[in-house]
Amino acid sequence: MLDILFSHSYYYRLDPKQWKNKTPFPPLGTLYAASLLRENGFSTELFDTNLLKSPETIIPVLQKKKPKYLVIYDDGFNYLTKMCLTNMREACFEMIETGKKNNCIVIVNSSDATDHYKKYLNTGADFVIQGEGEITLLELINALENKNPLNEIDGIVFKKDNEIQKNKPRTVLQNLDELPLPAWDLVNINEYRKVWKQSHQEFTLNIATTRGCPYKCNWCAKPIYGNRYNAHSPKYIIREIKYLKEHFGVARFWMCDDIFGLKPNWVQEFNVLLKQEKVNINYFIQSRVDLLLKEDTIDCLAESGLEEVWVGAESASQKILDAMDKGTRVEQIYEATRLLKEKKVKIAFFLQFGYLGETQDDIQKTIAMVKELCPDNIGISVSYPLPGTHFYEKVKDDLKLKANWTDSDDFEIMFQGSYTSDYYRKLQRFVHKEFRIAQGINTLKDIIKQPQLLTIQKAKTIAKLMYYIPSSFLDKIKLNQLT
Repeated sequence: MLDILFSHSYYYRLDPKQWKNKTPFPPLGTLYAASLLRENGFSTELFDTNLLKSPETIIPVLQKKKPKYLVIYDDGFNYLTKMCLTNMREACFEMIETGKKNNCIVIVNSSDATDHYKKYLNTGADFVIQGEGEITLLELINALENKNPLNEIDGIVFKKDNEIQKNKPRTVLQNLDELPLPAWDLVNINEYRKVWKQSHQEFTLNIATTRGCPYKCNWCAKPIYGNRYNAHSPKYIIREIKYLKEHFGVARFWMCDDIFGLKPNWVQEFNVLLKQEKVNINYFIQSRVDLLLKEDTIDCLAESGLEEVWVGAESASQKILDAMDKGTRVEQIYEATRLLKEKKVKIAFFLQFGYLGETQDDIQKTIAMVKELCPDNIGISVSYPLPGTHFYEKVKDDLKLKANWTDSDDFEIMFQGSYTSDYYRKLQRFVHKEFRIAQGINTLKDIIKQPQLLTIQKAKTIAKLMYYIPSSFLDKIKLNQLT
């Protein structure tokens, strides 16, 4: 009999936009928890839902393995799980019910379960772990195995005598190096590699060097790792990289931290150790424009193999950035973009439309910035209220009919904003087209100056102008009608 079957409730196939991208990442947070429990003597296996079609696929596994515990432990490093999509919530509910039918003690840890623990307990979960979960999970299972009282275990919610008991929160783990390396051996890496091959991108695995974020953007929820910021040592991360290179032949990584390299001198030490260990990698990160402008950060990032950085530009309106409590300035977006391009590092913008008080002037400033700076990529969203945020408190009275998206392409404005959901859906497409037009025109200018630089890819970028220009024109007409 198996002690613990680890799983999670994110199914890429239930999120059509993400499945279409063909760039799935293994459930890193789940692997950390499985590794710790295995190190403490429990037999563990992983039922990885990422590439599967539906929650029903767990039924034969439960019947065969007969685990005592089913631990549905979502990957807190994946921004998609923070969105608490209802497709995934319903999948988790089905897994909980199936686990109980197969006589499992069901334990759940996720952003959504942290925020909505009553829903999960009422569905049948025996325990909900709130926040960072590894140490809590270990203490909980040890207590259950030894029949010890549960009152003193921080970070759990459960039913006692048909009443919900919520223990006090757990303090976040400060020394992350205490954790063993994630249990990468439990993942079928070849299945991920097959899907990535369809994307025509180099196969990439995800690594988390930190947990949490100390910044206070008022729309950003942090139900798992909170407002604290703790980091693995560069030595720990390089050990993990060497393991992944040796066992899976991977040399490209997504550093999935909320903010990469915030700890003073971390990036510099990481760069030095990579050189000392003769480890060559390419990687991409998320960061902030103000952080990138500090000291020699960009130089060290470029030297260490940084390929691309995604920054939360959000808006080119200082009024909107200030309303978000973003803590950055528009001119910093321009300066960071310039410096990264000088170092031949790609830069990509996260953009957010729909924040309270947004006007056409704010929207047009953001579109103009995209066309002028011409980043290498953009990701567009609309303001999305999540429990525990200041933004949520502002709009929660509007969330009567819908409080979560179905999937990541839902794009519903769930509060009373400046414009309708139809407007913002059309705006997303329009801005993407304007972005592609700017890319095509810049590429055409470069080729006119230096024809020898023409490649098939650049020729395609230029040719697509014949589609994007008229299509964008029609979108602009429609947007004017919708306003």
